[in-house]
Amino acid sequence: MSTLAARARVWVHLLGVPTARGWLSNAASPTVDGMSQQHAHQRPGLRAWLGLLVVLGPVLLVSMDGSILFLAMPRVSQALTPTADQALWILDIYGFAVGSLLIAFGGIGDRYGRLRLLMIGATVFGIGSAAAAFAPSAELLIASRVVMGVAGATLLPSALAVLSELFVDPRRRAQAIGIFAAAFSAGFAIGPVLGGVLLERFWWGSVFLINLPVIAMFLVLAPILLREVRSTRPGRVDALSVVTSAVGMLLTIYGVKHTAAEGLSAVPVVVGVAGLVLLGWFVRRQRHLEQPLMDFTLFRDRVFTVAIITGLLPLAAWSAAAYLAGIYLQSVLGLPVLRAALLALPGAAVLIITCVVTPFVVDRIGKRAALIICHFSIAVGLLFLLPTTITGGIGWYVASTAVAGVGYGISFAVVADTAVAAVPADRAGSAGAIAETSNEIGNALGIALLGSLAALVFRLQGPDLAPTLDETLQLPELTPDLVEVAGTAFVTGLHAAAAVASLLHVGLGILALRWIPRSGTTPSDAAVASEERQVGPKA
Repeated sequence: MSTLAARARVWVHLLGVPTARGWLSNAASPTVDGMSQQHAHQRPGLRAWLGLLVVLGPVLLVSMDGSILFLAMPRVSQALTPTADQALWILDIYGFAVGSLLIAFGGIGDRYGRLRLLMIGATVFGIGSAAAAFAPSAELLIASRVVMGVAGATLLPSALAVLSELFVDPRRRAQAIGIFAAAFSAGFAIGPVLGGVLLERFWWGSVFLINLPVIAMFLVLAPILLREVRSTRPGRVDALSVVTSAVGMLLTIYGVKHTAAEGLSAVPVVVGVAGLVLLGWFVRRQRHLEQPLMDFTLFRDRVFTVAIITGLLPLAAWSAAAYLAGIYLQSVLGLPVLRAALLALPGAAVLIITCVVTPFVVDRIGKRAALIICHFSIAVGLLFLLPTTITGGIGWYVASTAVAGVGYGISFAVVADTAVAAVPADRAGSAGAIAETSNEIGNALGIALLGSLAALVFRLQGPDLAPTLDETLQLPELTPDLVEVAGTAFVTGLHAAAAVASLLHVGLGILALRWIPRSGTTPSDAAVASEERQVGPKA
Protein backbone atom coordinates (compact mmCIF):
# COMPACT_ATOMS: atom_id res chain seq x y z
CA MET A 1 0.00 0.00 0.00
CA SER A 2 1.39 3.41 -0.97
CA THR A 3 1.84 6.33 1.39
CA LEU A 4 -1.33 8.03 0.23
CA ALA A 5 -3.53 4.95 0.41
CA ALA A 6 -2.19 3.89 3.79
CA ARG A 7 -2.58 7.31 5.35
CA ALA A 8 -5.98 7.73 3.73
CA ARG A 9 -7.22 4.52 5.29
CA VAL A 10 -6.30 5.76 8.75
CA TRP A 11 -7.83 9.21 8.41
CA VAL A 12 -11.04 7.72 7.04
CA HIS A 13 -11.37 5.48 10.10
CA LEU A 14 -10.38 8.29 12.45
CA LEU A 15 -12.65 11.07 11.30
CA GLY A 16 -15.73 9.19 10.19
CA VAL A 17 -15.58 9.70 6.43
CA PRO A 18 -18.53 7.68 5.13
CA THR A 19 -17.17 4.53 3.58
CA ALA A 20 -16.87 0.81 4.05
CA ARG A 21 -14.10 -1.64 4.64
CA GLY A 22 -12.41 -2.09 1.29
CA TRP A 23 -13.18 1.36 -0.16
CA LEU A 24 -9.75 1.22 -1.70
CA SER A 25 -11.06 -1.61 -3.86
CA ASN A 26 -13.26 -1.20 -6.93
CA ALA A 27 -16.46 -1.67 -4.92
CA ALA A 28 -18.62 1.42 -4.80
CA SER A 29 -19.68 2.86 -1.47
CA PRO A 30 -22.59 5.15 -0.58
CA THR A 31 -21.88 8.78 0.09
CA VAL A 32 -23.21 10.89 2.91
CA ASP A 33 -25.77 12.79 0.92
CA GLY A 34 -27.43 9.66 -0.45
CA MET A 35 -25.80 9.54 -3.86
CA SER A 36 -26.37 6.32 -5.72
CA GLN A 37 -23.62 3.83 -6.33
CA GLN A 38 -23.25 4.83 -9.96
CA HIS A 39 -21.94 8.23 -8.80
CA ALA A 40 -19.09 6.53 -6.98
CA HIS A 41 -17.26 6.02 -10.25
CA GLN A 42 -17.48 9.60 -11.47
CA ARG A 43 -14.14 11.26 -12.06
CA PRO A 44 -13.59 14.41 -10.00
CA GLY A 45 -13.77 17.63 -11.98
CA LEU A 46 -12.10 20.99 -11.58
CA ARG A 47 -14.36 21.85 -8.62
CA ALA A 48 -13.10 18.85 -6.67
CA TRP A 49 -9.42 19.64 -7.12
CA LEU A 50 -9.94 23.34 -6.40
CA GLY A 51 -11.87 22.32 -3.29
CA LEU A 52 -8.94 20.17 -2.22
CA LEU A 53 -6.55 23.12 -2.59
CA VAL A 54 -8.86 25.32 -0.54
CA VAL A 55 -9.11 22.71 2.23
CA LEU A 56 -5.33 22.22 2.34
CA GLY A 57 -4.86 25.84 3.45
CA PRO A 58 -6.34 25.41 6.96
CA VAL A 59 -4.76 21.95 7.23
CA LEU A 60 -1.28 23.38 6.70
CA LEU A 61 -1.97 26.19 9.16
CA VAL A 62 -3.10 23.81 11.90
CA SER A 63 0.03 21.66 11.60
CA MET A 64 2.47 24.55 11.10
CA ASP A 65 1.17 26.43 14.12
CA GLY A 66 2.22 23.49 16.26
CA SER A 67 5.88 24.22 15.44
CA ILE A 68 6.18 27.73 13.97
CA LEU A 69 7.06 29.28 17.35
CA PHE A 70 10.16 27.15 17.92
CA LEU A 71 12.51 29.74 16.40
CA ALA A 72 10.32 32.68 17.42
CA MET A 73 10.48 32.10 21.18
CA PRO A 74 13.63 34.19 21.80
CA ARG A 75 11.86 37.16 20.16
CA VAL A 76 8.66 36.46 22.09
CA SER A 77 10.64 36.29 25.34
CA GLN A 78 12.29 39.63 24.63
CA ALA A 79 8.95 41.28 23.89
CA LEU A 80 6.67 39.75 26.55
CA THR A 81 9.15 38.51 29.19
CA PRO A 82 7.19 35.34 30.06
CA THR A 83 8.18 33.26 33.07
CA ALA A 84 9.73 29.83 32.49
CA ASP A 85 6.44 27.95 32.80
CA GLN A 86 4.58 30.59 30.75
CA ALA A 87 7.10 30.16 27.92
CA LEU A 88 6.40 26.44 27.87
CA TRP A 89 2.63 27.00 27.98
CA ILE A 90 2.86 29.39 25.02
CA LEU A 91 4.43 26.59 23.01
CA ASP A 92 2.45 23.53 24.02
CA ILE A 93 -1.03 24.64 25.08
CA TYR A 94 -1.96 24.69 21.39
CA GLY A 95 -1.06 21.03 20.89
CA PHE A 96 -2.91 20.00 24.05
CA ALA A 97 -6.06 21.79 22.90
CA VAL A 98 -5.96 20.19 19.45
CA GLY A 99 -5.16 16.71 20.74
CA SER A 100 -7.72 16.77 23.54
CA LEU A 101 -10.63 17.82 21.32
CA LEU A 102 -9.82 16.18 17.98
CA ILE A 103 -12.03 13.11 18.50
CA ALA A 104 -14.84 15.08 20.15
CA PHE A 105 -15.18 17.54 17.29
CA GLY A 106 -15.31 14.65 14.84
CA GLY A 107 -18.57 13.56 16.47
CA ILE A 108 -19.91 17.11 16.80
CA GLY A 109 -19.37 17.69 13.09
CA ASP A 110 -21.29 14.51 12.29
CA ARG A 111 -24.27 15.82 14.23
CA TYR A 112 -24.38 19.49 13.22
CA GLY A 113 -22.69 19.56 9.81
CA ARG A 114 -19.05 19.39 8.78
CA LEU A 115 -18.97 22.44 6.51
CA ARG A 116 -20.75 24.55 9.12
CA LEU A 117 -18.22 23.51 11.76
CA LEU A 118 -15.39 24.07 9.28
CA MET A 119 -16.50 27.64 8.60
CA ILE A 120 -16.93 28.38 12.31
CA GLY A 121 -13.57 26.80 13.13
CA ALA A 122 -11.75 28.75 10.42
CA THR A 123 -13.28 32.01 11.62
CA VAL A 124 -12.31 31.36 15.23
CA PHE A 125 -8.82 30.27 14.14
CA GLY A 126 -8.39 33.59 12.32
CA ILE A 127 -9.60 35.56 15.34
CA GLY A 128 -7.25 33.63 17.62
CA SER A 129 -4.34 34.23 15.23
CA ALA A 130 -4.97 37.99 15.14
CA ALA A 131 -5.26 38.11 18.93
CA ALA A 132 -2.01 36.16 19.31
CA ALA A 133 -0.15 38.45 16.88
CA PHE A 134 -0.95 41.54 18.93
CA ALA A 135 -1.02 39.99 22.42
CA PRO A 136 0.46 42.52 24.87
CA SER A 137 1.28 39.95 27.55
CA ALA A 138 2.25 36.32 27.96
CA GLU A 139 -1.11 35.52 29.59
CA LEU A 140 -3.09 36.83 26.62
CA LEU A 141 -0.81 35.03 24.18
CA ILE A 142 -1.48 31.76 26.02
CA ALA A 143 -5.22 32.44 25.93
CA SER A 144 -5.04 33.16 22.21
CA ARG A 145 -3.17 29.92 21.61
CA VAL A 146 -5.93 28.05 23.46
CA VAL A 147 -8.50 29.60 21.12
CA MET A 148 -6.39 28.61 18.10
CA GLY A 149 -6.04 25.05 19.40
CA VAL A 150 -9.77 24.62 19.95
CA ALA A 151 -10.44 25.94 16.44
CA GLY A 152 -7.73 23.69 15.00
CA ALA A 153 -9.45 20.66 16.49
CA THR A 154 -12.60 21.56 14.53
CA LEU A 155 -10.75 22.06 11.24
CA LEU A 156 -9.03 18.69 10.83
CA PRO A 157 -11.99 16.28 11.02
CA SER A 158 -14.37 18.62 9.22
CA ALA A 159 -11.97 19.34 6.35
CA LEU A 160 -11.40 15.66 5.68
CA ALA A 161 -15.07 14.74 5.79
CA VAL A 162 -15.91 17.50 3.32
CA LEU A 163 -13.42 15.95 0.89
CA SER A 164 -15.54 12.79 0.82
CA GLU A 165 -18.28 14.77 -0.90
CA LEU A 166 -15.87 16.19 -3.48
CA PHE A 167 -14.27 12.84 -4.34
CA VAL A 168 -16.97 10.18 -4.52
CA ASP A 169 -14.85 7.76 -6.53
CA PRO A 170 -13.00 5.51 -4.03
CA ARG A 171 -9.60 5.64 -5.72
CA ARG A 172 -9.65 9.40 -6.24
CA ARG A 173 -10.84 9.85 -2.67
CA ALA A 174 -7.88 7.84 -1.43
CA GLN A 175 -5.51 10.07 -3.38
CA ALA A 176 -7.15 13.24 -2.07
CA ILE A 177 -7.12 12.13 1.55
CA GLY A 178 -3.54 10.98 1.14
CA ILE A 179 -2.53 14.43 -0.11
CA PHE A 180 -4.39 15.88 2.87
CA ALA A 181 -2.41 13.69 5.30
CA ALA A 182 0.92 14.35 3.57
CA ALA A 183 0.32 18.10 3.78
CA PHE A 184 -0.47 17.80 7.48
CA SER A 185 2.78 15.90 8.13
CA ALA A 186 4.84 18.34 6.06
CA GLY A 187 3.43 21.28 8.01
CA PHE A 188 5.19 20.16 11.18
CA ALA A 189 8.54 20.17 9.37
CA ILE A 190 8.27 23.49 7.54
CA GLY A 191 6.77 25.46 10.43
CA PRO A 192 10.09 26.44 12.08
CA VAL A 193 11.64 27.31 8.71
CA LEU A 194 8.75 29.58 7.73
CA GLY A 195 8.84 31.18 11.17
CA GLY A 196 12.53 31.97 10.80
CA VAL A 197 12.05 33.53 7.36
CA LEU A 198 9.25 35.76 8.63
CA LEU A 199 11.19 36.85 11.70
CA GLU A 200 14.11 37.99 9.58
CA ARG A 201 11.95 40.80 8.17
CA PHE A 202 9.06 41.28 10.59
CA TRP A 203 8.24 41.27 14.31
CA TRP A 204 7.33 38.09 16.17
CA GLY A 205 3.56 38.52 15.67
CA SER A 206 4.01 37.99 11.93
CA VAL A 207 4.15 34.22 12.48
CA PHE A 208 0.47 34.44 13.41
CA LEU A 209 -0.64 37.10 10.93
CA ILE A 210 0.48 34.85 8.06
CA ASN A 211 -2.60 32.77 8.88
CA LEU A 212 -5.08 35.54 8.08
CA PRO A 213 -4.81 35.68 4.25
CA VAL A 214 -5.17 31.90 4.06
CA ILE A 215 -8.21 31.94 6.35
CA ALA A 216 -9.78 34.84 4.45
CA MET A 217 -9.35 33.05 1.11
CA PHE A 218 -10.83 29.90 2.59
CA LEU A 219 -13.91 31.71 3.98
CA VAL A 220 -14.55 33.27 0.56
CA LEU A 221 -14.04 30.14 -1.57
CA ALA A 222 -15.29 27.37 0.74
CA PRO A 223 -19.03 28.17 0.38
CA ILE A 224 -18.59 28.15 -3.40
CA LEU A 225 -16.55 24.96 -3.81
CA LEU A 226 -17.62 22.85 -0.81
CA ARG A 227 -20.95 21.39 0.25
CA GLU A 228 -22.42 20.40 3.58
CA VAL A 229 -21.74 16.90 4.89
CA ARG A 230 -23.54 15.14 7.72
CA SER A 231 -23.39 11.58 8.92
CA THR A 232 -26.62 9.60 8.86
CA ARG A 233 -25.69 8.01 12.19
CA PRO A 234 -23.88 10.59 14.31
CA GLY A 235 -22.18 9.16 17.35
CA ARG A 236 -22.67 10.47 20.86
CA VAL A 237 -19.78 12.44 22.35
CA ASP A 238 -19.30 12.00 26.10
CA ALA A 239 -18.75 15.60 27.18
CA LEU A 240 -17.60 14.60 30.67
CA SER A 241 -14.81 12.48 29.17
CA VAL A 242 -13.66 15.38 27.01
CA VAL A 243 -13.53 17.75 29.98
CA THR A 244 -11.84 15.35 32.41
CA SER A 245 -9.17 14.25 29.93
CA ALA A 246 -8.28 17.81 28.94
CA VAL A 247 -8.36 19.26 32.46
CA GLY A 248 -6.54 16.28 33.96
CA MET A 249 -3.73 16.55 31.46
CA LEU A 250 -3.37 20.30 31.84
CA LEU A 251 -3.30 20.13 35.65
CA THR A 252 -0.71 17.36 35.60
CA ILE A 253 1.55 19.23 33.19
CA TYR A 254 1.14 22.44 35.17
CA GLY A 255 2.45 20.67 38.26
CA VAL A 256 5.46 19.30 36.36
CA LYS A 257 6.30 22.62 34.71
CA HIS A 258 5.94 24.77 37.79
CA THR A 259 8.06 22.40 39.87
CA ALA A 260 10.80 22.26 37.21
CA ALA A 261 10.90 26.04 36.83
CA GLU A 262 10.58 27.17 40.44
CA GLY A 263 11.14 24.15 42.68
CA LEU A 264 8.90 22.17 44.99
CA SER A 265 5.95 23.95 46.58
CA ALA A 266 2.55 22.91 47.87
CA VAL A 267 0.33 24.38 45.15
CA PRO A 268 1.92 22.75 42.05
CA VAL A 269 2.21 19.41 43.84
CA VAL A 270 -1.48 19.45 44.83
CA VAL A 271 -2.51 20.57 41.35
CA GLY A 272 -0.37 17.87 39.72
CA VAL A 273 -1.80 15.14 41.95
CA ALA A 274 -5.33 16.36 41.22
CA GLY A 275 -4.56 16.09 37.52
CA LEU A 276 -3.35 12.51 37.91
CA VAL A 277 -6.50 11.62 39.84
CA LEU A 278 -8.67 13.08 37.08
CA LEU A 279 -6.76 11.15 34.41
CA GLY A 280 -7.16 7.95 36.40
CA TRP A 281 -10.89 8.56 36.71
CA PHE A 282 -11.05 9.27 32.98
CA VAL A 283 -9.43 5.92 32.17
CA ARG A 284 -11.82 4.11 34.50
CA ARG A 285 -14.85 5.87 33.00
CA GLN A 286 -13.90 4.80 29.47
CA ARG A 287 -14.16 1.14 30.47
CA HIS A 288 -17.86 1.53 31.32
CA LEU A 289 -19.01 3.65 28.38
CA GLU A 290 -20.77 2.10 25.41
CA GLN A 291 -19.02 4.62 23.12
CA PRO A 292 -15.78 5.56 24.93
CA LEU A 293 -13.81 8.60 23.89
CA MET A 294 -10.71 6.39 23.99
CA ASP A 295 -10.82 2.57 23.94
CA PHE A 296 -8.02 1.54 26.30
CA THR A 297 -8.66 -2.18 25.82
CA LEU A 298 -6.88 -1.87 22.47
CA PHE A 299 -3.59 -1.56 24.36
CA ARG A 300 -3.79 -5.27 25.17
CA ASP A 301 -2.37 -5.81 21.69
CA ARG A 302 1.41 -5.40 21.84
CA VAL A 303 1.78 -4.28 18.23
CA PHE A 304 -0.87 -1.61 18.75
CA THR A 305 0.87 -0.43 21.92
CA VAL A 306 4.23 -0.09 20.17
CA ALA A 307 2.58 1.79 17.31
CA ILE A 308 0.84 4.29 19.60
CA ILE A 309 3.98 4.97 21.64
CA THR A 310 5.81 5.40 18.33
CA GLY A 311 3.21 7.99 17.36
CA LEU A 312 3.78 9.87 20.61
CA LEU A 313 7.48 9.61 21.47
CA PRO A 314 9.08 10.73 18.16
CA LEU A 315 6.83 13.82 18.09
CA ALA A 316 7.80 14.53 21.69
CA ALA A 317 11.51 14.24 20.89
CA TRP A 318 11.19 16.27 17.69
CA SER A 319 9.27 19.16 19.25
CA ALA A 320 11.54 19.39 22.31
CA ALA A 321 14.73 19.19 20.24
CA ALA A 322 13.48 21.79 17.75
CA TYR A 323 12.42 24.19 20.50
CA LEU A 324 15.60 23.87 22.57
CA ALA A 325 17.85 23.93 19.50
CA GLY A 326 16.17 27.14 18.31
CA ILE A 327 17.11 28.84 21.57
CA TYR A 328 20.61 27.31 21.44
CA LEU A 329 21.33 28.60 17.93
CA GLN A 330 20.07 32.13 18.60
CA SER A 331 20.65 32.83 22.30
CA VAL A 332 23.80 30.76 22.89
CA LEU A 333 25.61 30.86 19.53
CA GLY A 334 24.16 34.25 18.57
CA LEU A 335 23.01 33.29 15.08
CA PRO A 336 20.47 35.50 13.28
CA VAL A 337 17.04 33.93 13.03
CA LEU A 338 17.17 33.46 9.23
CA ARG A 339 20.40 31.49 9.42
CA ALA A 340 18.93 29.36 12.21
CA ALA A 341 15.92 28.67 9.98
CA LEU A 342 18.10 27.70 7.02
CA LEU A 343 20.04 25.28 9.22
CA ALA A 344 16.76 23.45 9.87
CA LEU A 345 16.16 22.88 6.14
CA PRO A 346 18.26 19.68 5.74
CA GLY A 347 16.40 17.95 8.56
CA ALA A 348 13.03 19.10 7.23
CA ALA A 349 13.91 17.86 3.73
CA VAL A 350 15.01 14.46 5.05
CA LEU A 351 11.80 14.15 7.08
CA ILE A 352 9.51 14.94 4.14
CA ILE A 353 11.40 12.73 1.68
CA THR A 354 11.34 9.87 4.17
CA CYS A 355 7.57 10.26 4.56
CA VAL A 356 7.21 9.80 0.80
CA VAL A 357 9.58 6.86 0.27
CA THR A 358 8.92 4.91 3.47
CA PRO A 359 5.89 2.90 2.24
CA PHE A 360 7.84 1.69 -0.78
CA VAL A 361 10.65 0.59 1.54
CA VAL A 362 8.17 -1.01 3.95
CA ASP A 363 6.87 -3.16 1.10
CA ARG A 364 10.36 -4.69 0.96
CA ILE A 365 11.52 -4.78 4.57
CA GLY A 366 8.21 -4.86 6.52
CA LYS A 367 6.79 -2.63 9.25
CA ARG A 368 8.78 -4.34 11.99
CA ALA A 369 12.12 -3.41 10.45
CA ALA A 370 10.87 0.08 9.61
CA LEU A 371 9.80 0.78 13.20
CA ILE A 372 13.09 -0.54 14.55
CA ILE A 373 15.03 1.71 12.16
CA CYS A 374 12.74 4.58 13.18
CA HIS A 375 13.63 4.43 16.86
CA PHE A 376 17.33 3.74 16.55
CA SER A 377 17.87 6.47 13.95
CA ILE A 378 16.13 8.99 16.24
CA ALA A 379 18.21 7.78 19.18
CA VAL A 380 21.47 8.22 17.24
CA GLY A 381 20.37 11.57 15.85
CA LEU A 382 19.60 12.93 19.31
CA LEU A 383 23.00 11.80 20.59
CA PHE A 384 24.59 14.03 17.93
CA LEU A 385 23.44 16.99 20.03
CA LEU A 386 25.66 15.98 22.94
CA PRO A 387 28.94 17.37 21.49
CA THR A 388 27.46 20.86 21.11
CA THR A 389 29.07 23.57 23.25
CA ILE A 390 28.60 27.26 23.97
CA THR A 391 31.23 28.08 21.32
CA GLY A 392 30.19 25.79 18.48
CA GLY A 393 28.08 22.89 17.35
CA ILE A 394 26.33 23.90 14.15
CA GLY A 395 27.59 20.85 12.26
CA TRP A 396 26.44 18.52 15.03
CA TYR A 397 23.01 20.17 15.01
CA VAL A 398 22.55 19.74 11.25
CA ALA A 399 23.74 16.12 11.44
CA SER A 400 21.33 15.49 14.31
CA THR A 401 18.31 16.78 12.41
CA ALA A 402 19.24 14.83 9.28
CA VAL A 403 19.79 11.48 11.00
CA ALA A 404 16.81 11.81 13.34
CA GLY A 405 14.72 13.06 10.41
CA VAL A 406 14.79 9.55 8.96
CA GLY A 407 13.11 8.21 12.07
CA TYR A 408 10.61 11.04 12.30
CA GLY A 409 9.60 10.49 8.67
CA ILE A 410 9.10 6.77 9.22
CA SER A 411 6.96 7.49 12.26
CA PHE A 412 4.69 9.87 10.35
CA ALA A 413 4.34 7.44 7.46
CA VAL A 414 3.61 4.07 9.08
CA VAL A 415 2.48 4.45 12.68
CA ALA A 416 -1.23 5.09 12.22
CA ASP A 417 -1.68 2.39 9.59
CA THR A 418 0.23 -0.07 11.79
CA ALA A 419 -2.11 0.70 14.69
CA VAL A 420 -5.23 0.20 12.57
CA ALA A 421 -3.90 -3.05 11.10
CA ALA A 422 -3.18 -4.44 14.58
CA VAL A 423 -6.83 -4.51 15.69
CA PRO A 424 -10.05 -6.10 14.39
CA ALA A 425 -11.83 -4.23 11.60
CA ASP A 426 -14.77 -3.20 13.79
CA ARG A 427 -12.39 -1.35 16.13
CA ALA A 428 -10.30 0.35 13.47
CA GLY A 429 -11.98 3.72 14.06
CA SER A 430 -10.92 3.78 17.72
CA ALA A 431 -7.42 2.62 16.79
CA GLY A 432 -7.01 5.35 14.19
CA ALA A 433 -8.35 7.98 16.59
CA ILE A 434 -5.85 7.05 19.29
CA ALA A 435 -2.99 6.90 16.77
CA GLU A 436 -3.58 10.34 15.32
CA THR A 437 -4.32 11.92 18.71
CA SER A 438 -1.02 10.53 20.01
CA ASN A 439 0.81 12.68 17.44
CA GLU A 440 -0.76 15.91 18.69
CA ILE A 441 -0.33 15.01 22.35
CA GLY A 442 3.26 13.91 21.72
CA ASN A 443 4.07 17.23 20.09
CA ALA A 444 2.85 19.05 23.21
CA LEU A 445 4.26 16.60 25.76
CA GLY A 446 7.77 16.89 24.33
CA ILE A 447 7.97 20.56 25.18
CA ALA A 448 6.07 20.12 28.44
CA LEU A 449 8.17 17.29 29.88
CA LEU A 450 11.54 17.40 28.11
CA GLY A 451 11.40 21.20 28.09
CA SER A 452 10.71 21.13 31.83
CA LEU A 453 13.71 18.84 32.32
CA ALA A 454 15.93 21.35 30.51
CA ALA A 455 14.43 24.17 32.61
CA LEU A 456 15.15 22.21 35.80
CA VAL A 457 18.79 21.71 34.83
CA PHE A 458 19.14 25.40 34.01
CA ARG A 459 17.64 26.37 37.36
CA LEU A 460 20.02 24.06 39.25
CA GLN A 461 23.22 24.90 37.33
CA GLY A 462 22.59 28.43 36.06
CA PRO A 463 23.61 31.70 37.72
CA ASP A 464 20.26 31.77 39.61
CA LEU A 465 19.41 35.25 38.40
CA ALA A 466 16.32 34.35 36.36
CA PRO A 467 14.49 31.09 35.58
CA THR A 468 15.24 31.04 31.82
CA LEU A 469 18.21 31.76 29.59
CA ASP A 470 16.49 34.56 27.65
CA GLU A 471 15.36 36.27 30.87
CA THR A 472 18.91 36.01 32.22
CA LEU A 473 20.48 37.49 29.09
CA GLN A 474 18.16 40.51 29.28
CA LEU A 475 19.34 41.48 32.77
CA PRO A 476 21.30 44.75 32.88
CA GLU A 477 25.03 44.77 33.61
CA LEU A 478 25.42 41.04 33.06
CA THR A 479 29.12 40.13 33.17
CA PRO A 480 30.74 37.87 30.52
CA ASP A 481 31.40 35.24 33.19
CA LEU A 482 27.70 35.06 34.08
CA VAL A 483 26.76 34.89 30.39
CA GLU A 484 29.07 31.90 30.03
CA VAL A 485 27.62 30.20 33.11
CA ALA A 486 24.08 30.73 31.83
CA GLY A 487 24.93 29.44 28.36
CA THR A 488 26.69 26.39 29.76
CA ALA A 489 23.73 25.59 32.02
CA PHE A 490 21.32 25.81 29.09
CA VAL A 491 23.47 23.56 26.91
CA THR A 492 23.65 21.06 29.77
CA GLY A 493 19.85 21.09 29.94
CA LEU A 494 19.69 20.55 26.16
CA HIS A 495 22.06 17.58 26.54
CA ALA A 496 19.96 16.12 29.37
CA ALA A 497 16.73 16.33 27.35
CA ALA A 498 18.41 14.82 24.26
CA ALA A 499 19.97 11.98 26.28
CA VAL A 500 16.69 11.06 27.99
CA ALA A 501 14.78 11.12 24.70
CA SER A 502 17.50 9.01 23.07
CA LEU A 503 17.35 6.40 25.83
CA LEU A 504 13.55 6.22 25.54
CA HIS A 505 13.86 5.57 21.81
CA VAL A 506 16.43 2.85 22.38
CA GLY A 507 14.02 1.21 24.80
CA LEU A 508 11.13 1.46 22.36
CA GLY A 509 13.31 0.10 19.57
CA ILE A 510 14.04 -2.95 21.73
CA LEU A 511 10.30 -3.37 22.41
CA ALA A 512 9.60 -3.26 18.68
CA LEU A 513 12.31 -5.86 18.16
CA ARG A 514 10.72 -8.17 20.73
CA TRP A 515 6.99 -7.55 20.32
CA ILE A 516 6.32 -7.04 16.60
CA PRO A 517 6.08 -10.28 14.57
CA ARG A 518 8.77 -10.85 11.95
CA SER A 519 6.18 -11.55 9.27
CA GLY A 520 4.81 -8.01 9.58
CA THR A 521 1.27 -9.44 9.59
CA THR A 522 -0.59 -9.15 12.83
CA PRO A 523 -3.17 -11.69 13.98
CA SER A 524 -5.90 -9.14 13.25
CA ASP A 525 -4.65 -8.74 9.68
CA ALA A 526 -4.71 -12.48 9.19
CA ALA A 527 -8.23 -12.76 10.57
CA VAL A 528 -9.51 -10.02 8.30
CA ALA A 529 -7.79 -11.54 5.27
CA SER A 530 -9.33 -14.94 6.07
CA GLU A 531 -12.79 -13.38 6.48
CA GLU A 532 -12.57 -11.57 3.17
CA ARG A 533 -11.47 -14.73 1.36
CA GLN A 534 -14.58 -16.47 2.67
CA VAL A 535 -17.25 -13.81 2.20
CA GLY A 536 -15.57 -11.14 0.09
CA PRO A 537 -14.99 -7.49 1.07
CA LYS A 538 -17.74 -5.98 3.17
CA ALA A 539 -19.94 -3.40 1.58
